[in-house]
Amino acid sequence: MLQTKLRMTRNSSQVLYFTLSAYVETGSLKYFSFIIVLFLYVLIVGSNILLIVVICVNRSLHEPMYIFLCSLFVNELYGSSGLFPFMLLQILSDVHIISAPHCFLQIFCIFTYGSVEFSNLAVMSYDRYVAICRPLQYNSLMTPQRIIFLLSITWLQSFFFVGVTILLSSSLQLCGYVINKIYCDNHSIIKLSCNDATVNNIYEFVMLILAVFVPLSVILYTYMKIFKVCFSGSKQTRQKAVSTCTPHLSSIINFSFGVCFEIIQSRFNRNQISGILRTIFPLYYLTSQPLLNPFLYGLNLSKIRFLCKKFVLRKV
Repeated sequence: MLQTKLRMTRNSSQVLYFTLSAYVETGSLKYFSFIIVLFLYVLIVGSNILLIVVICVNRSLHEPMYIFLCSLFVNELYGSSGLFPFMLLQILSDVHIISAPHCFLQIFCIFTYGSVEFSNLAVMSYDRYVAICRPLQYNSLMTPQRIIFLLSITWLQSFFFVGVTILLSSSLQLCGYVINKIYCDNHSIIKLSCNDATVNNIYEFVMLILAVFVPLSVILYTYMKIFKVCFSGSKQTRQKAVSTCTPHLSSIINFSFGVCFEIIQSRFNRNQISGILRTIFPLYYLTSQPLLNPFLYGLNLSKIRFLCKKFVLRKV
């Protein structure tokens, strides 16, 4: 088996396949697990596509807040598609392996998903800050050109930084092929390196700061300003701020917890964590947002809720 996974050369080891050891053997329950995961994936795809279509076809929703929401839902589809189709195949399979190119492609999809999610939430918090704290300047600040610029930065910088990560990791000489997760993870690849991976660790740390802590700092700053205005404003101002910011804050807190669990789990010895937890933590990180956000925004924002009902009833 080892010979099929490791091709030995004179100076290095070229890994052709990785083994994902976190998959728990469920025996006869694997078909039940397959149905549950398939149901979650269909629910994610259906709910996010519905909201994307509703926002795109209704001109009344062609406003900055809803355009950023549309970008968020597109990212949910992108991120969940990086895991669920592969996971469905792995559940039915008796051998949990993944080819090296597919592994690095999965790392790229999952890492860009997380980076875009945080950046998109930061852009949305800036939009709420301008709308609540500087309402008279909103139209002059949130122009179509500014919206395109913010969305371009959100997506392109994530693709660039993660692309550099993949180039650095794919050039490593590896001395193992077992990844203790249900999907490929960059830090797990670095741990398998035969030689010094200091450059990879430093770059991964820098990227973590740029992708997580910088957006969270922007979010924290904008909400400090928003809360200051709310507490000093009228009751009507507070109610309006709460109705528009509650879904956004809930989404930020939920995703931050998911990322925190994932980072902690990746940095510690996963052999001491049970197989069930090694499966649940990544699933929470990759499914909580795509499942929660459509219902958070669909149920809390009355304009979207009304147009969704109208769209579905018209189709029925």
